[in-house]
Amino acid sequence: VYSADPRKVSTAQKMDQITYDEMLELATLGAQVLNNRSVEMAKKYNVELEVISSLNPIPGTMVKETAKMEKMLVRGVTKDTDASRISISGLNDVPGVAFKIFSSMAAKNINVDIILQSVGRGDTKDIAFTTAKAKLDDTVETLKSLDLLEGLEIICDTDVAKVSVVGAGMESHPGIAAKMFEALFESDVNIQMIATSEIKISVLIDAKDADKAVEAVHNAFIPVIS
Repeated sequence: VYSADPRKVSTAQKMDQITYDEMLELATLGAQVLNNRSVEMAKKYNVELEVISSLNPIPGTMVKETAKMEKMLVRGVTKDTDASRISISGLNDVPGVAFKIFSSMAAKNINVDIILQSVGRGDTKDIAFTTAKAKLDDTVETLKSLDLLEGLEIICDTDVAKVSVVGAGMESHPGIAAKMFEALFESDVNIQMIATSEIKISVLIDAKDADKAVEAVHNAFIPVIS
């Protein structure tokens, strides 16, 4: 397991060990190393995994419950181009709107990732969210079936990518988000949406900027990753 895709980032570094939670986040966010289901099962039964190369006889990466944290606030940087953004403007700014929208998609087994709701302007508000490209048609069809969206425009954009940083050490160290955003700013990459959790920060950007964004963010954290 590398800190980034070594085919795209020349300074990517192999990790000796990583936690189940970090590996699960990386797998879910686009790292093509392990299937996230396999990591879930290993975590459930506390089975340590070793990810090794089938070509090079070198030690691999251990996936386990706890891992050494020295200088490892950020474990890896990933990109996911299997994303689409859906925006709805002019929604009534009343209770229950978000519930009706997202419960209707949950009923159709449509997973939603990043969600952004604007502050109400007058009597209306805007909502934007992301979902997998394969679910875009189902999502639009579901939204159009809702009475509360009648007459509103649903805007879809598939030319986007999600770039994320993952690391258990982020939880207790401030400044990770600022450092990531600074790296994107210096590379002239515009951020469209942001999502955070205890061990990850994800941003939605233009797909054309994905590779340079990953490299810029990775390079910003090299002193932390190394």
